[in-house]
Amino acid sequence: MLNFRNTNIAFVLLLLLLVWLDKMYGISFWYYLLLFFVYSLVVFWGCYNVGSNFFIKIVCKAATTKKEIAISFDDGPAENYTTEILALLNKNNIKASFFCIGNRIEKNERLLKQVYEEGHIIGNHSYSHAPMFDLFPTGKMCKDLNMMDEATTKVIGVKPKFFRPPYGVTNPTVRKAIIKGDYVPVGWSIRSLDTVIKDKKKLFTRIADVKPGDIVLFHDTSKTTLDILQTFIDHVHKSGFTFVRLDKLLNIEPYA
Repeated sequence: MLNFRNTNIAFVLLLLLLVWLDKMYGISFWYYLLLFFVYSLVVFWGCYNVGSNFFIKIVCKAATTKKEIAISFDDGPAENYTTEILALLNKNNIKASFFCIGNRIEKNERLLKQVYEEGHIIGNHSYSHAPMFDLFPTGKMCKDLNMMDEATTKVIGVKPKFFRPPYGVTNPTVRKAIIKGDYVPVGWSIRSLDTVIKDKKKLFTRIADVKPGDIVLFHDTSKTTLDILQTFIDHVHKSGFTFVRLDKLLNIEPYA
């Protein structure tokens, strides 16, 4: 299994081999640079591939053959378009997961409470969602996640157990913060890219091929998602699938 620990062991052994070859026969310095380049590529892949389990195991899909999937929304609560998405979900009797940003809760407390009271899950998506979140030192990162928990608990009285890393980026520091906070890290198996794709047909095509146990990532800040959500729901139902809440799909408690 390719992970951070095994990768480090393998590359240390390769480095020692290069040192030995260099002493015995003399080799070009370019071999060292090539080794470092390959190592960097592997670590980069592990950081930005949320389903790689490179640093820590992240749940990205349920192990099931049942035709069930879960949908999730990141980056809310937001004035645009959380309310409209909630109305659509309610109309279709679907319970979803909302991975919220803490600093958006303080201006949208009523909206967060509505999400929770309508039966959806609230997950931790950090407090700041800073562009350089993954470069925070461990202490600052833990404080950031705890601030999100406190903001949530203040409004709905429960502490999120599910955590989705901002941008889906992981590294050793994110791993430490997850373990210290006792979170269940959750990724996705279908990424809509709805913050980038503005064409409704392209977005629908990207998410249409669902499989048992899939976790679909949307954003409740995306107008394109709102525009195609009912079409997607109808397509999933016609394909014989049902929507289940994330905790039911994974059989994991969503709150600490």
